[in-house]
Amino acid sequence: MKLTIARLGHLGDGIAEGPEGPVYVPGMLPGEEVEGELQGTSLAGARILTPSTDRVKPPCPHARSCGGCLMQHARDGFVADWKQGIVRGALAGQGLEAPMRPILTSPPRSRRRATLAARRTKGGTLIGFHARNSDTIIPVPNCQLLHPDLMAAVPALEALVMAGGSRTAELALTITRTLAGPDVLVKGGKALDGELRLALARVAEAHGLSRLSWTDERGEVEVVALRAAPMQRMGRALVAPPPGAFLQATAEGEGALLDCVREVVGRAQKVTDLFAGAGTFALPLSEQADVHAVEGDAAMMAALDKGWRMVGGLHRVTCETRDLFRRPLEPDEFRHVDAVVIDPPRAGAEAQVATLARSAVPVIAMVSCNPVTFARDARVLVQAGYRLDWVQAVDQFRWSAHVELAARFSR
Repeated sequence: MKLTIARLGHLGDGIAEGPEGPVYVPGMLPGEEVEGELQGTSLAGARILTPSTDRVKPPCPHARSCGGCLMQHARDGFVADWKQGIVRGALAGQGLEAPMRPILTSPPRSRRRATLAARRTKGGTLIGFHARNSDTIIPVPNCQLLHPDLMAAVPALEALVMAGGSRTAELALTITRTLAGPDVLVKGGKALDGELRLALARVAEAHGLSRLSWTDERGEVEVVALRAAPMQRMGRALVAPPPGAFLQATAEGEGALLDCVREVVGRAQKVTDLFAGAGTFALPLSEQADVHAVEGDAAMMAALDKGWRMVGGLHRVTCETRDLFRRPLEPDEFRHVDAVVIDPPRAGAEAQVATLARSAVPVIAMVSCNPVTFARDARVLVQAGYRLDWVQAVDQFRWSAHVELAARFSR
């Protein structure tokens, strides 16, 4: 069957109109004529008959097999427009529109945090990303996503898998670039005992890991080795987040989001930072304002507080550990607050936005990693009398279907 790709889906699949409805064809671009065998709602063995002018040669030799990237076959401008369209579409679905600033895309080889799959094999180790829709692990020695410092840590990861992995279970290796060297969190490894702890500590020391943490079968994390505090710079402060803590994927992406937040906050003297994490926004903002940081994870709050106390000359930062899904801040808790920053997880902040909408806060900086839940929450604010002034898309997950954004709301 011959079909013409009409559009892309949110996951990057080409979509054509088949005889009985949409047909999904991975790896294709709008306007391309393709041929293959129709199997349900997909086209098997698809071949390109007429390529799109937006098609390019993937820069990574692993692009065809690895599931880490979905859009390397499209030129950068096309991907940028597609991701802007995802944000516009999410807003339109809630009856909203706003001025869209040009998207800011992180460069290749800039990812400072990633989770790799790993397995011990008969001949050694296998480490990489999963193939798309598969549990097959694809090694990526020439990965175009990961920062060179993470790629340089692969020998350390191999040694960890040899020491603490098995041939019957897959490991998840979360590796983060820090000022003191790679910070590694392992899930799925062997149960810890004295001998294994010693072996793992030797690997961490030999390969210059800043910290090595191990997750047991109950999900509890033990720091096996701490060679140096795994510091991240947040404004003028240095922070050592807990193992596996959330961190923006690239330094460039974090900088872009922080610039947006600073623009929204302006000269505010009292700021509340909701879902504050370990201080990505709270600590830089404390250079000019008093900040009340709220986060559900006590370990991240402790890291933020310690980072603030270790540097002089900042304004006051107060920390509150609180589940903002079950117990959001109420409107009266925003009295005398000049600006709010809110950066919820992918589920959004439905409960917190509902109470925030009833407040009198002059401006809100909202950061989101999910345009759909962002648009849902934005609609609540707009219906309550806020104006959506602008939206800035930020692409930290280059060549993926993922897009983040920052936005300004004003009363």
